[in-house]
Amino acid sequence: MLAFANLSRDVLYNLREHLRPLVAYHLFFTLLASSLLLPAVAWSLAGFVGRFGRTVISGAELLDLLLTPGGALWLLAAIGLAFLVLYLQQAGMILVAARPRDRHLRLALEALWWSVHRLPALAGLVVIQVGTHLLLVLPVAIGLVWLYGVLLGDLDPYYVQRVRPAALWQFLALALPLVAGWAWLAATLYVRWILALPLVALEALSPRRALTRSGELTRGRRRFIAVTTLALLALIFLLPVLTTLIFDRLFSPLLWWLPERNAVLVPATLAYLTAYVLLTLAITFAGIAANALLSASLYRRLTHREPRPIPPPRDAHPGRLAWGVELGVVLFALWQAWLIVNSFTLHDEVTIIAHRGSSLDAPENTLPAIHHALEDGADMVELDVRLTRDNQVVIYHDSSLQRLAGDPRRLGKLDREALANVDVGSWFGDAYVGESIPGLDEALAAVRGRSGLMIDLKTDLGREAALVEAVVAALDAERAERLRCLAEAVADTTRAPTAVRACGNPDVAAETRLATTSPRLARVIQSGHPELRVTLLAQLILPGSLERRHLDALGLRHNRIDEREVRLAADYGYELHAWTTNSRARMSQLIDLGVDAIITDHPARLARLVAERRELGDGALLLIKLHNWLRH
Repeated sequence: MLAFANLSRDVLYNLREHLRPLVAYHLFFTLLASSLLLPAVAWSLAGFVGRFGRTVISGAELLDLLLTPGGALWLLAAIGLAFLVLYLQQAGMILVAARPRDRHLRLALEALWWSVHRLPALAGLVVIQVGTHLLLVLPVAIGLVWLYGVLLGDLDPYYVQRVRPAALWQFLALALPLVAGWAWLAATLYVRWILALPLVALEALSPRRALTRSGELTRGRRRFIAVTTLALLALIFLLPVLTTLIFDRLFSPLLWWLPERNAVLVPATLAYLTAYVLLTLAITFAGIAANALLSASLYRRLTHREPRPIPPPRDAHPGRLAWGVELGVVLFALWQAWLIVNSFTLHDEVTIIAHRGSSLDAPENTLPAIHHALEDGADMVELDVRLTRDNQVVIYHDSSLQRLAGDPRRLGKLDREALANVDVGSWFGDAYVGESIPGLDEALAAVRGRSGLMIDLKTDLGREAALVEAVVAALDAERAERLRCLAEAVADTTRAPTAVRACGNPDVAAETRLATTSPRLARVIQSGHPELRVTLLAQLILPGSLERRHLDALGLRHNRIDEREVRLAADYGYELHAWTTNSRARMSQLIDLGVDAIITDHPARLARLVAERRELGDGALLLIKLHNWLRH
């Protein structure tokens, strides 16, 4: 009888009876995948991307690549290889669950060998199953891209995220039915073909025959199978979340009661993390195994009507090697915990960069926003610059005046004198009515002696070099002004030291950073003006597409930053900047990850966080780092 209770008992029984061979197989497969399969896949895909000879560091560039024949082929290869590794893992666990319990390591190795032996058939199954789902998603993806271009294509993505205009809700209202329709079709096919993998693994059927047979066996039972599968997936998803929550809310506070001595804190934290890593490994294994065991149980009940595997022989025993495998898991968890504890640097510093000034307190890219940022404790102020028709550098983000001023004219077609009459403050509030677009010279004067500038180059096609040279000219003019100021201050002995400091550092380049989303422009700047530091801004990085060796700094979207990106920055010797986050919790996580700078609309919040962390003792700071590590 096919019932939820029966299937649940089957899965739990199989997990209990085959626990050791399943654990052994999981470890063997993980070792094989991490040492051979996944590196080979990553190397192949990165090499494939490298042959395109183009950098992919934004969503638009990724979409442009995927719309080419070579890019589409790369995407198909990436998806296919990822699912092939997953099918290999699941096939082996199904093979373990279908066999009588025997010597555990031998059973695990036999399952690993047999799943690899069935590789051609599994690859064929991936091509048909995954390929069909991709064909289903293709028209939906085209529809979503078209809708985005019509409704949101002319709007600044940052503006869309922050303001959430009516066009965004229109896009969502039209996109959600498309996505829901695809999800329903995809789920229907998934349930119809859920037994294809067990049939290929256990009966050596061809992929096409397995899919047909799966459809026959599941007919009339698909709704039940769908509900059961969704319940299992929900459980797999919730378990790690609940575990982290329990550790963070229940066990972490216990560490606060310990004395702030490293001799006590370090061993306690090490034991805590070892327990957490072990439990995480167990939950990950249980989730993977449960999915395979559900397929095996469905296969048994719908084909042979056999709810449980053949009872194991009485003389079956784990043996010393099985105990060795389990000891290896514990040692691995302890080693991971030790690496985590040693990765915690207790006193971190981070550069505070105000995004378009303090753009939550004043209109973006205006002098009031700059002054707010300085008062809020920003170390640097990030501003967007554009070139006017008369080759003057002004502070503005968009190519047109539509968003902030309701004026459809393009900024690059206007002189600076004409722009002086454009109101870019009224949209923010009555207090800023009449606020105009400042020039780079005014911004440099505003931060003189108080902070540095990050100048984000917003270029027009064909005028990239002209913008760079105009910015360099503005920096040279500012340097001359600071030297003049210092000369007057030195000559006038009655001027106070504060007046000298107000003149600022004459080495303007040392406290200025240029930023661009174009790797080519970054190379041009580094070649022509090596005294200037350049930050390359990226939304994402397609592996194999970015040359990292000559970067000064990489500005990466904050949700794309992880331990790997921090490690790469250290290996290649460039700074890592995170943009743009206003969440205090995320700021704290980024500091603990080890980023060099955080770009935020709320510099005051980040400044308070940094100040608070400096006041903490080692024990309290260690616990905060532990809390952030658990949450990421």
